[in-house]
Amino acid sequence: MRLAIFDVDGTISDSHAMITASLTKAFESQDLVPPPRDRMLASIGLSLVDLMADLAPEQSAACHARMAQAYKETFWNFRERGEHPELLYEGARPLLASLRARDVVLGIATGKSIRGVAHLLAKHEMEGWFATIQTSDTNPSKPHPAMGLAALAETGASPQDAIMIGDTSFDMSMARSAGIGAIGVTWGNHGRRDLERAGAHEIVSDFNALDLALAAMWEEAKVSGVARR
Repeated sequence: MRLAIFDVDGTISDSHAMITASLTKAFESQDLVPPPRDRMLASIGLSLVDLMADLAPEQSAACHARMAQAYKETFWNFRERGEHPELLYEGARPLLASLRARDVVLGIATGKSIRGVAHLLAKHEMEGWFATIQTSDTNPSKPHPAMGLAALAETGASPQDAIMIGDTSFDMSMARSAGIGAIGVTWGNHGRRDLERAGAHEIVSDFNALDLALAAMWEEAKVSGVARR
């Protein structure tokens, strides 16, 4: 079984505008000055409360929880008004459809809530495409390996046949800790150097290159018994 586990924000979905706008409102709800946009983007990938703690470490845990709740409310208000739409990156849907046609099992591991993932999949008519969906609702935040391990357990895939695809160092670290392959993409929130430092086995700059990297890593696993270099 070949299992491809995808991050969502910054990997298959361009949600930068929605996330930064919602983070700004979350900070303002507590009379705090929002951090610069690049600082916000660097923390995307963490689960909400952990994200708030990373961006506002001087604040209390109770404050982080309030900010997370304000973020959720703002996010859904934006969605209801049609502001800051979350669009799929060009090439994302064709690759996912192609992988499914080749009997690759698809999974998701994301800091989003299951509600947010369900909305995105319904919006882009991809319901039922993913055999396992691991979210922040039931798992510790990346880079903890729990999401990767849960995806393996739910699908029955072996670690050498599973590959995590993500745009952040959190994704790469999670994959390495779970013993699965790690492919970093450069069109998201973390740069190439961050992905390299976190242990990415491969780094790609477009979806065609991602398709080739996946095929090469699975072929290596078939020959050597491991997907990792």
